[in-house]
Amino acid sequence: MKIAFIPLALAGALSACQPNKPASPEELKAVIVSYFDCVTRKDFARMKTLTTSDFVIYENGKIVDNDGLIEIIKGSPIAKATFSLDDVRINVDASSGSMIYVNHGEFVNNDASTMTRDFLESAVFKKIGNEWKLHFVHSTVKK
Repeated sequence: MKIAFIPLALAGALSACQPNKPASPEELKAVIVSYFDCVTRKDFARMKTLTTSDFVIYENGKIVDNDGLIEIIKGSPIAKATFSLDDVRINVDASSGSMIYVNHGEFVNNDASTMTRDFLESAVFKKIGNEWKLHFVHSTVKK
């Protein structure tokens, strides 16, 4: 009985040391697409569920957390915003990931005027439990 136990214990110990399976890059992309969808729909409660508790965005020289971003959105003359991502490059392992991309934004103001902007952005993700969360975004207007 002892002989059979040793190989089983060894196999269990070795499997416990195996690294977690890396996530698919598409899982990270889905998080950030959902986040920008929440920004578009002004779904502030859902925005917060997609981010870590210490999430920040660096945008054009300012450091803003979710609450600060929500206040900016609430005070903005923008009535409608849509976002699309291009040139997406993602790196991911079992517990963290990063993404660089161009974010194309189209904005309609309350007075019906429109504008478009391209942003150069990068994002960092953390796996919290079994969920991917957005941890950090850096955004600057493309010149």
